[in-house]
Amino acid sequence: MPSPSAPIRVAVPPPYVTSHGAKIARLHMYDWIVLVILLVVDVVLNKIEPFHRFVGSDMLTDLRYPMKDNTVPFWTVPIYGIIGPMIIMTSIYIKRRNVYDLHHAILGLLFSVAITAVLTDAIKDGVGRPRPDFFWRCFPDGVPAYDNFTTGVLCHGKASDIKEGHKSFPSGHTSLSFAGLGFLSWYLAGKIKVFDQRGHVAKLCIIFLPLLGAALVAVSRVDDYRHHWQDVCTGGVLGLVVASLCYLQFFPLPSDENGLWPHADIQHIHNPEGGHTSATHSNGSPKLGAERFV
Repeated sequence: MPSPSAPIRVAVPPPYVTSHGAKIARLHMYDWIVLVILLVVDVVLNKIEPFHRFVGSDMLTDLRYPMKDNTVPFWTVPIYGIIGPMIIMTSIYIKRRNVYDLHHAILGLLFSVAITAVLTDAIKDGVGRPRPDFFWRCFPDGVPAYDNFTTGVLCHGKASDIKEGHKSFPSGHTSLSFAGLGFLSWYLAGKIKVFDQRGHVAKLCIIFLPLLGAALVAVSRVDDYRHHWQDVCTGGVLGLVVASLCYLQFFPLPSDENGLWPHADIQHIHNPEGGHTSATHSNGSPKLGAERFV
């Protein structure tokens, strides 16, 4: 009696934009709709007036720092925090041709930044903490005026400057920088297999570079007297936590055996025709029958 033949393993072709792009877009249509809703919510949060926290005459000691120009203008944040990482992700797609990776990386990045923006601006509006340069926003001529009964400030500065003067906590530059560059750091950690137990410390240096950039942006916010140190610390933690959650929503841990590609790609390998099936049998053993050569 002939021995049973070994299971045939069929190589699954890489999913290209042309072959799988439309399918992935349909599967994640609601995700993109939610993303647009988040952006609209953030626009609204920036339009409304923040809470004007009481500022008395004896509270201005730490709020008299001079008004300075931004070392890092806000318009640069989308460039280095979104466009830059997207260019890196696209270059990886050009080399590896995996549309699941490209789509989920970009979607995860955008969600990371959008969720962080909504949380940051909502907290800003609710807390209304004065910036370190609040005195000069409130009294641009240097002549203070106070309520005779409450000793609260009676601002006569530009309305837009006063509005922004009540948005110190947390730092938006910092939270968005860590949301975008923090996600990029996670993404690079998976792509270069930084935790492959081979001890290449140079890989750690690569994934720390985006975080260093975000940290320098945070430092600039304190140096420009736009934020207190508590503002940038909270913003950094907020952005990095959201970035981590968004990355792990789409990708395994970089230390995972399948940490190179997103969860959806592993499902595609085991079920090329579509649908949602597990990559393991009921007893926990891996399913055979399909693999991709990368």
